[in-house]
Amino acid sequence: MTLSVALQHAFASFALDAVFEAPSGVTALFGRSGSGKSTVVNAVAGLLRPDRGRITLDGLTLLDTDAGISLPPHRRGMGYVFQDGRLFPHLTVRQNLLYGRWFSGKGQGADLSRIVDLLGIGALLDRRPGALSGGEKQRVAIGRAILSNPRILLMDEPLAALDEERKAEILPYLERLRDEWNLPILYVSHSVAEVARLATTVVLMEAGRVVTAGPAAEVLSDPAIAPALGLREAGAMITARVTAQEGDGLTRLETGGGPVFLPRVDVPDGAVLRLRILAQDVMVATERPTGISALNILQARVGTIHLGDGPGAMVQLRVGDEVMLARLTRRSVAALDLKPGREVYAVLKAVSVAQENVGRAPW
Repeated sequence: MTLSVALQHAFASFALDAVFEAPSGVTALFGRSGSGKSTVVNAVAGLLRPDRGRITLDGLTLLDTDAGISLPPHRRGMGYVFQDGRLFPHLTVRQNLLYGRWFSGKGQGADLSRIVDLLGIGALLDRRPGALSGGEKQRVAIGRAILSNPRILLMDEPLAALDEERKAEILPYLERLRDEWNLPILYVSHSVAEVARLATTVVLMEAGRVVTAGPAAEVLSDPAIAPALGLREAGAMITARVTAQEGDGLTRLETGGGPVFLPRVDVPDGAVLRLRILAQDVMVATERPTGISALNILQARVGTIHLGDGPGAMVQLRVGDEVMLARLTRRSVAALDLKPGREVYAVLKAVSVAQENVGRAPW
């Protein structure tokens, strides 16, 4: 199922002119605050009528201003999850969930017990929203949206109001939703960590326009867009398979460039994970280093090199079939004589990969 979007709309502060396609999976609309992400989602939901545009979902025309077509929100079949959950305070969790199912149509909609299991909210069914944590409220809001039997799920900064502990609590449930439920998701966020953890497709927006769009691994590993992400947040994603839990508290994973050791990750052997590795945590060596404390030394090949306006450079490293980024200085690039195609070693400390940057790889 593919969502096709082409929108133009004039605001006092900027002009929206966005064109992209969102295939099945999680498509992340990513960009700084004010870049137009929420405007796009509201237009898809039918809450905003753009000056000009066309939106189709799997062949169904939701909006075509030239043809005078604009389906009202209740006929678009959208499930919408907001930042604050927006649960009915006078209803129990069970009643909030069943309210969503009321919109699914007779004999349709997801099985309540399956949703409860998927989101881990069985113990919450008889509580009211006032007795729930922020993460619990969002899980209930997601369940209510799914039970309305939507064609697509819209999520506008669903974790923005949560602290880091609550975000860590809910992310595994969003991964399960992505992998176990055949439901396209349009996910708005300005958090690189969230996007890297969840997205299968990324649409990068800036000042109302789409800068680039494509598979998440390709977009996030492009050194040219590092400034748009923020240099401290720039990095890439690689997949790795868990092969062993070591006796000293480390987990061994296998990648295309060799083994990687991380602080213990509580998943079974054979699990496939997605690792987000920040460019600032990667060192580059032209010979295999010895006598160093870093445990992770991966064979790599230099890809593109993007020189910044200042003393910095972003170097793309090909590790097997995947890509990493290394944030170096121009001086280091010159001293190591780095050029596309040169074989090198990427060096990474085990403790530099935070738990929040380790997630379940999409199926």
